Amino acid sequence: MTAIRIDGKATALEVREEVRLEVAEISDADNRPGLAVILVGDDPASQIYVRSKGKACEKAGIFSETRKRPADITEEQLLKEIDELNNDPKIHGILVQLPLPKHIDEQKVIEAISPDKDVDGFHPYNVGRMMIGLSTFFPATPAGIVELLKRYKIETKGKHVVVIGRSNIVGKPIANMMVQKNETGNSLVTIVHSAAKDITPYVKQADILVAAVGRPEFITKDMLKEGVVVVDVGINRVEADTPKGYRVVGDVAYDEALEVASYITPVPGGVGPMTIAMLLKNTLKAYKQSSGK
Repeated sequence: MTAIRIDGKATALEVREEVRLEVAEISDADNRPGLAVILVGDDPASQIYVRSKGKACEKAGIFSETRKRPADITEEQLLKEIDELNNDPKIHGILVQLPLPKHIDEQKVIEAISPDKDVDGFHPYNVGRMMIGLSTFFPATPAGIVELLKRYKIETKGKHVVVIGRSNIVGKPIANMMVQKNETGNSLVTIVHSAAKDITPYVKQADILVAAVGRPEFITKDMLKEGVVVVDVGINRVEADTPKGYRVVGDVAYDEALEVASYITPVPGGVGPMTIAMLLKNTLKAYKQSSGK
């Protein structure tokens, strides 16, 4: 069996174009969706990601502003700035780039963002709505996974989805989304994590595997059953004889998995590009809710 490659880059471009067309249809230069991003400190990876978000917003016709703040900003100052954005009518989505410096309580920051502007989908209010199957802002990466499954017409009803990892950003949300009784879920879901002595027996049962463990090429061919759908969320740098001195790999040994999987997301070019695309979609949704469109 040779797996079908799930092209996240191409799918993300489709979603972004759909957002651009809808933004152009329902808004104008003086009244359009707005996203504010707060970047604290000078983490290189965060800076690259934030720049990518800004460029994507521009192409989609979404107003965006990035507020760069020093790493020594106080928690009180950051919370005050979030409050200002909560009350700014031209801003419909607020995103505070994580991680934050250790002296700032991330959960307090997340909860300070208005649920109506929480386009990251991390506020407990929106997490609760997701849990009970109500419309909400879904975290961008899990939403991107669901979008890929939907667009590639991969059946999820009654399928056993095994999620490796229990983070609040990927593992827990995707498990909750896949268990919902709807057309893009209705799955049987198992979450496996570091407390398991051996995850292989669980992984071997997966019809759909979501790997979000952060360990390079951790999942090997012998752990997978024939015909599994592999969704690899991992982004890991490993040393390599390349100009950069490294290469990027996922949590799944890609070349091995190709031999047994029916569908597979590559790394890079799989789930990653979908994250910003779904963030744009959430920002558009926030604008529509705010303006009653």
